[in-house]
Amino acid sequence: MKKILIPTDFSKNADHAIDYALNLFRCSRAHFYFVHAYADEVYEVGQSKSKKDLDLIKNEVESKATLALDATLSRIQDPIPNPKHDYSIEAVFESLVDSVNNLVDQENIDLVVMGTKGATMEKTTSFGSNTVLVFKYVKCPVLAIPENYEYQEPKHILFPTDYQLPYKRRELKLLDEIAGFFKSEVHCIYFTKFDALSHRQEDNKRFVEGTLSRSYMFFENQQANTVLEGISTYRKNHEVDMLVMINSRHSFLEDLLYRSTVDKMGLNTDVPLMVMQNIAR
Repeated sequence: MKKILIPTDFSKNADHAIDYALNLFRCSRAHFYFVHAYADEVYEVGQSKSKKDLDLIKNEVESKATLALDATLSRIQDPIPNPKHDYSIEAVFESLVDSVNNLVDQENIDLVVMGTKGATMEKTTSFGSNTVLVFKYVKCPVLAIPENYEYQEPKHILFPTDYQLPYKRRELKLLDEIAGFFKSEVHCIYFTKFDALSHRQEDNKRFVEGTLSRSYMFFENQQANTVLEGISTYRKNHEVDMLVMINSRHSFLEDLLYRSTVDKMGLNTDVPLMVMQNIAR
């Protein structure tokens, strides 16, 4: 059974991410964990308040969050609940990243699904700060869903990779299960100025090919000055339903996340983005 964690702030974008996840795993046995982290709300409202007042605010916010989670559960089960799906709801007095990390560890979560922006994010940004923080610090694959993306099966998956680092089998298996179920094409593109791969890169490429055994694999090197340029050029000429990237030390994605916001670096995602974490769990 897959374990899917979905943080929600009850925004339209959060509901959109929930609906995408339910569709993506509609034929799979899955347990969905819906969590709302409300510590920031309490501290924002409770500034300069006494401890007694802060406790009252905390109880009030928790009650409202629990009611909203109940409403979320009712919405997705109306009119007919999916018999393959189980659900848990939890309101926690923690930061978003802490609450997600804790649940990932406690429940051995396979995938975190969330919207790219929260209720208060500006329209001009692609990623909210909470989404970027989850990308950076949560030790689990994260699938971010753009707010205006209409669900379609991920038949065409773009997986830019340089084959420099070993991959985590568990995370590639997750991608393989998704691609296998939808009979997807996975296009592993190495955007580079060079044609030849080193022996280490060849070994890692063979590992990817062997692990993604259920999907239709395509391997290609393409000339590009930067990964961003390569992705942009590729997408102009090919259909892409999902973008998959690896976040590891010294990776291209880590460089994006740590040097600046994703938006300032120019990575605009109008398709779902799955970030796989090449770190120990």
